[in-house]
Amino acid sequence: MNMFKNKSYKKDTMSKKNKEQNPTSQKDMQKNLAQEPTNENLNNEEVQEPTQTNPLQEMEEKINQLEAKVAELEDIKLRQMAEFDNYRRRTNKEKLELLQNAGERIFVDMLPLVDDFERAKDAMVKTDDIDSVRQGIDLIYNKFIGFLASNDVKVIQTDDADFNTDLHEAITTFAAGEDKKGKVIDCTQKGYTLGEKVIRFSKVVVGE
Repeated sequence: MNMFKNKSYKKDTMSKKNKEQNPTSQKDMQKNLAQEPTNENLNNEEVQEPTQTNPLQEMEEKINQLEAKVAELEDIKLRQMAEFDNYRRRTNKEKLELLQNAGERIFVDMLPLVDDFERAKDAMVKTDDIDSVRQGIDLIYNKFIGFLASNDVKVIQTDDADFNTDLHEAITTFAAGEDKKGKVIDCTQKGYTLGEKVIRFSKVVVGE
């Protein structure tokens, strides 16, 4: 009888000892069981299918994006056209102002020549000295030629020059011998160039 009591006592003692050594073992097991996914949850996750996109909706979105891009490009084109139109108007205005200023400068430079002609005209009335009048006219002429040269206007040379259709206009021909054939014999009206451009051809007589 004492033997059974001792065995029972040992079992109770060991059980109590195990509980004291692992006081949270049962709680941990319950917690782990709660955290483990159930078969029902796993089945639900497996059953869920990926959401399918609507092709019509995707196409509408792409169309809207393309329409927005076209509107943006159209706006850029209109702004660039407006900028170019403003640039063209501004450059045309600047060119016109430049031409007007250039013409104004030329006329201002010509006014002293007009003054000289007026003084020469008065001198011809008041004096009988033809030589002094001739000298005055020569001075005005040379001054005028200098004015033309200062504006890059030059006389086309015709003395003993070969006839050149780019510079000369033949008004007639004249038999002047073999050595004068194709050469300018006489100039009836002087020609002029402005820079490299002929602004008036020289009217000449050409030998044949």
